[in-house]
Amino acid sequence: MNIRNILNHKVQQAMLSASIPFEHRPLVAPSKKPGFGDYQANGAMGAAKAMKTNPRELAEKIVQRLELGGIAEKVEVAGPGFINIHLSPQWLNQQLGQAASDSRLAIAPVAEPSTAVLDYSSPNLAKEMHVGHLRSTIIGDAMALLLEFQGHRVIRQNHVGDWGTQFGMLIAELEEQLAENREANMALSDLEVFYQQAKRHFDEDPDFADKARDYVVRLQSGDPKVLQLWEEFRTVSLAHSQEIYQKLNVTLTPEDVRGESFYNDDLAPVVSELEEQGLAVEDQSAKVVFLEELADKEGNPSPMIIQKQGGGYLYATTDLAALRYRTGTLGGDRLMYFIDARQSLHMQQVFTLARKAGFVSGEVSLEHHAFGTMMGPDGKPFKTRSGGTVKLSDLLDEAAERAAALVREKNASLSTEETAEIGRKVGIGAVKYADLCKTRTNDYVFSWDSMLSFDGNTAPYLQYAYTRVRSIFRKAGVDPATLDQPLAIAEPEERALAIKLLQFSEALDQVARDAMPHLLCTYLYELASLYMRFYEACPVLKEGVAPEVRASRLQLCHLVARTLSQGLELLGIEVMEQM
Repeated sequence: MNIRNILNHKVQQAMLSASIPFEHRPLVAPSKKPGFGDYQANGAMGAAKAMKTNPRELAEKIVQRLELGGIAEKVEVAGPGFINIHLSPQWLNQQLGQAASDSRLAIAPVAEPSTAVLDYSSPNLAKEMHVGHLRSTIIGDAMALLLEFQGHRVIRQNHVGDWGTQFGMLIAELEEQLAENREANMALSDLEVFYQQAKRHFDEDPDFADKARDYVVRLQSGDPKVLQLWEEFRTVSLAHSQEIYQKLNVTLTPEDVRGESFYNDDLAPVVSELEEQGLAVEDQSAKVVFLEELADKEGNPSPMIIQKQGGGYLYATTDLAALRYRTGTLGGDRLMYFIDARQSLHMQQVFTLARKAGFVSGEVSLEHHAFGTMMGPDGKPFKTRSGGTVKLSDLLDEAAERAAALVREKNASLSTEETAEIGRKVGIGAVKYADLCKTRTNDYVFSWDSMLSFDGNTAPYLQYAYTRVRSIFRKAGVDPATLDQPLAIAEPEERALAIKLLQFSEALDQVARDAMPHLLCTYLYELASLYMRFYEACPVLKEGVAPEVRASRLQLCHLVARTLSQGLELLGIEVMEQM
């Protein structure tokens, strides 16, 4: 159930009946000020300007034809042509009742599901995952969860870096360590240390460097021995990544991995096809596509190298092969890339060339959802105190430890095991929410104090709000599943909370359209804040509350708990019954 969609449809019908051309939209949105209705339709003013008529008179015509019987108790024209819609309490009660009795909170799956292919996380298997991988991983995963909830077919693609010249060096190092009777798991227990050892060996030992270069050639030509070593390295590295995903509570699995190596066989055909179409030309012994569509201010086309001098391929070549696999083989009609903003030109080039070459049809949506950088308190990209890269595993462990210490302070009666488990959920949730609640395209400053705060727009605040609601039922000795009393919204605080609950579907639609998870965070924070106001103004368990009012308010509490839980689940954040 989506109130905005219902009202948009009704107002659009009234506008057509008033002879307003279809291209003029109703522009229905929630009212921003009390007293101006619950929703406003603002389309009359734009339509009046185009039609050269009086906007207020046009709004009156729309209202005369607006059929909202049973939905609105009052519709009025205000100001220069705003149409204020006051929803009927009886209709609100009916919609809340439907949400209360439905496992999906009365949110129907989309009528026309798409096949969405999401590219996110994408670590380089030569190194351990660090904080630079956090944003792509959790933003992409939240969008995957939300789109699946809406009923879309979601295909996750973890485009890992598992190919290229550095792997010759790493495989050669692994072989030498295995020759010393070390197991691959032990040799690769710390990828950063292993990489540094291999690099030092490469820089200091000319014979080893020659061997590493030879292994690159043998790897790319399919030498069985080198491929076996590469596969061992890849398996152990992917296991490291999978441990991080489990800690982070994200849904990526080994089956979602499509590394650069996966597209190796299609790189030469991609270049050949671009040459045959006259798009790729030789320039300084490299194969280059010059894109006029992305020319600079002086009119110089944007150069895109697809094959290096000497025959090597680039990220662009692999991305083109991946793109046509995702549309041609996977059948994706919405391709969503969660890659940081520094890759914006690269993604523009890939998308432009893919369409130009016919690798993807015009019906397919190609979307680069860029994001900003996690900054330290000094305003620079987040680093360790010594200036090194922060390992993601270390960051998550510290989050869980800090959160467990806070939980221990607030509730000393919990067992050690309970404290650790709640600390894990709060700590990991805090790290994820601190990122997701910021506008995706902005940089943000990492702060333990703000992300672990139990006040304000944070995961701990929302998790605690959920546990507070659930505690009401323990105090009342009531199983929420047994509640069947019809809802009866009467007080202003009840009404505000009811309307916010019924706007959950609208929030999900907007997040799905714009890939902006912070909008869902904002919705959940506003819902929790309205619940606190409701709880203070509308007694639930106090003596003197009529049984039918108590039952109605318990229903409202249960809907709040379910909505908070569902919303946080779509963000990949766990809730708990006590904190």
